[in-house]
Amino acid sequence: MHSDPSRLREPSRAIRIASYVLAAVALVLVMELRLLSALLAGLLVYELVQTISPLLERRLSGERARVLVVALIGAVVVGLLILLALGAIGLFHREIGNPQDMWREQLMPLVEKAREQLPAALVGSLPDSVDELRVMATELARKHASSLQLAGKDTARGFAHIIIGLVLGAIVALSRSTRHPHQVGPLATALGQRCHRLAEAFHNIVFAQIKISLLNTVFTAVFLIGVLPLLGIHVPLAKTLVVVTFVVGLLPVIGNLISNTAVTIAGLSVSLGVGIAALVFLILIHKLEYFLNARIVGTQIRSRAWELLVAMLVMEAAFGLAGLVAAPIYYAYLKSELEGENLL
Repeated sequence: MHSDPSRLREPSRAIRIASYVLAAVALVLVMELRLLSALLAGLLVYELVQTISPLLERRLSGERARVLVVALIGAVVVGLLILLALGAIGLFHREIGNPQDMWREQLMPLVEKAREQLPAALVGSLPDSVDELRVMATELARKHASSLQLAGKDTARGFAHIIIGLVLGAIVALSRSTRHPHQVGPLATALGQRCHRLAEAFHNIVFAQIKISLLNTVFTAVFLIGVLPLLGIHVPLAKTLVVVTFVVGLLPVIGNLISNTAVTIAGLSVSLGVGIAALVFLILIHKLEYFLNARIVGTQIRSRAWELLVAMLVMEAAFGLAGLVAAPIYYAYLKSELEGENLL
């Protein structure tokens, strides 16, 4: 992990307490003002820049050269993340294809499979044709038009927050490389320590979880796109499920449950046997991953699974889905601060 220049000047106890209060208020405001996406995007770019730039700075000399390196890395990282987001959106569009074909070729076969396997009491509520399915979807959209419109606005605002966060993260990383510790006051130094520990907690949780999610995604892709097609079995939306597995896998503990449920439901849409096979495969894989996950996450923040689950439960109750996402990072940060004060 990169060094923290702000530690060169140790603030007084009163200033440290003031910095803790300000940091706590800021973190609560992030949740209340729904700025979590901007915070996470900024931290991601900042940590990537801080991780990559030292590797290149060793080969260059001079302050201007280092500033140029950090600026270029920030621009490249922001561009790559934006391209990845656009690529994921394009994949979903390609996977779903023509909306008209989607109704007939993807959704109706799922309905027919469900009709064959669900109890008779539930079959009557399922649509009998593509037109009836389309009518039901249209009616549902009409009833919840205001909610859908609000969701669209929230999505657009969230995407704007992410872009702004990416840019701010690069700017902060650049300004950090050009400002010396003796140029800031004691409160700014203490706040710098809070920010450093928050970034460190983000680094420990997110980068460890990325490794776990990549591992889980590889196993899922091998099963859905490799093994099953070789057996003549084609699960619908297999590529989309692989992407979903990676995205939700970034959530500790609960992410695996979400991806497993989605894969199992997709398997059940083919047949009961495929659904059971998918569930058994995922259980066996996660038994193997359990030991790897414990090593990856445990060595990073020294926390047990139940501790993260409690933090996620409390944060979800307080702030909803955003709290669920933020809980591991906030918990790791809190634990880091308590350890820094020798309270743990």
